[in-house]
Amino acid sequence: MPELPEVEVVRQSLNKKIKHEKVKKVIVRNTNLRLKIPSNFKDHLKGLRIIKVERFSKYLILYLSNKSFCLIHLGMSGTLHIIDRKKKNTVTNLSFYNSPVLPKKHNHVEIIFKDFRIVYNDPRRFGFFELIKDTHHLQKRFKHLGPEPFEQRFDHEYLLFFFKNKKKNIKNFLIDQNFVSGIGNIYASEILFLSKLNPNIKASLISAKDCLNIVRYTKRILNDAINYGGSSIRDFKNISGAKGSFQKIFKVYQRDGLNCKRRRCKGIIKKKKISNRSTFYCNICQK
Repeated sequence: MPELPEVEVVRQSLNKKIKHEKVKKVIVRNTNLRLKIPSNFKDHLKGLRIIKVERFSKYLILYLSNKSFCLIHLGMSGTLHIIDRKKKNTVTNLSFYNSPVLPKKHNHVEIIFKDFRIVYNDPRRFGFFELIKDTHHLQKRFKHLGPEPFEQRFDHEYLLFFFKNKKKNIKNFLIDQNFVSGIGNIYASEILFLSKLNPNIKASLISAKDCLNIVRYTKRILNDAINYGGSSIRDFKNISGAKGSFQKIFKVYQRDGLNCKRRRCKGIIKKKKISNRSTFYCNICQK
């Protein structure tokens, strides 16, 4: 599943393409995604302009000209493809997994503009589209989620308060969207490595200094990943066909059995399952 950096790269590419464009037509071939596509979805979008594309956590948010919103979540296998009428696309996929060109099957939704169309493809159908009628309901929609890592309230005091008397391990907190929004398995491992924290340590044992490090390295890792265009674990590409390259500088993720990259550390990167998710860490500097 794409994490915050990959969704942000998609947002930037999508915003560049569809900002200020008018929706001419919408085609829905399959309403049965993770959430059923609303019956008024086609009529609601038709004729509206896209004011801009924003993001919260792993959600794309289309700001519409009637002051409503359309949420898009890519789920596990959802991809967005741009098909240009005027030129043949060599790469259509601006999303995370799946084919770099438009597959023949599982094209569930098309949003058609004057000179191009956006096609949503999703073999596993865990993604969804959702209409939100106004700003109040948009804020309410995300109320159950924790702050984004880049928000001011995601600071060491927030962490200390949240971790107090908690027995859950720190790795599970970092991927808990109720605690902080947008971090997934890849970046949690990288953040904990830079913070020199074992992923199994109980949250209640985390010190104030550790909390400062988690906040600092969370922001750094995610910013670096965005600047590198995301992590191409499989075939993630942006709208121009460029692959993300953050995976080239992974410190621990998918490096099990290799030497630790930290200077003077003689540790070996280990892999273990925590809550059925692969977790990577150094057996020496993350004790």
